[in-house]
Amino acid sequence: MARVIFYEKPGCKGGTRQKVLLTAAGHEVVAHSLLTEPWTAERLRSFFGDRPVAEWFNKSAPRVKSGEIVPEKLDADTALLLMLQDPLLIRRPLLQVGDRREVGFEVETIDAWIGLQPVDESFREMAENLMSKDLQGCAGGNHEHHHHHEGGCKGHEKKQTSCSH
Repeated sequence: MARVIFYEKPGCKGGTRQKVLLTAAGHEVVAHSLLTEPWTAERLRSFFGDRPVAEWFNKSAPRVKSGEIVPEKLDADTALLLMLQDPLLIRRPLLQVGDRREVGFEVETIDAWIGLQPVDESFREMAENLMSKDLQGCAGGNHEHHHHHEGGCKGHEKKQTSCSH
């Protein structure tokens, strides 16, 4: 089992589902706020590997959705500068186990890397249900009922009701 450093947007339901799946697989999840982490360009860049710049971005960030920022038209240095200024632009979660770092929650990639199979039969049905969903996106599923503002989960610190991925 692995110790997973999990950089998230606190309170986001999608991140909560991802952490539940990791925990059910026996991993220790150490969550940090992606929004308040003191990032440097070099450290942030290390999570993206050889992915194209466009894949570094949270496609649901307000500035991306509005067309103000077009990830496909940016070079790496510009993308990192924008992300350091506005962490909502960063695709979530950022994951680290040992020296390896990844961005996003692609079930196949993470399962091959550290394993996502539940360690206890009692978690099997829940884990299979979660793995069958799109864990990259918002937990609510029906976007008509989501209230996207400031790229954030709606609600107060302790009560989160909706999420922008």
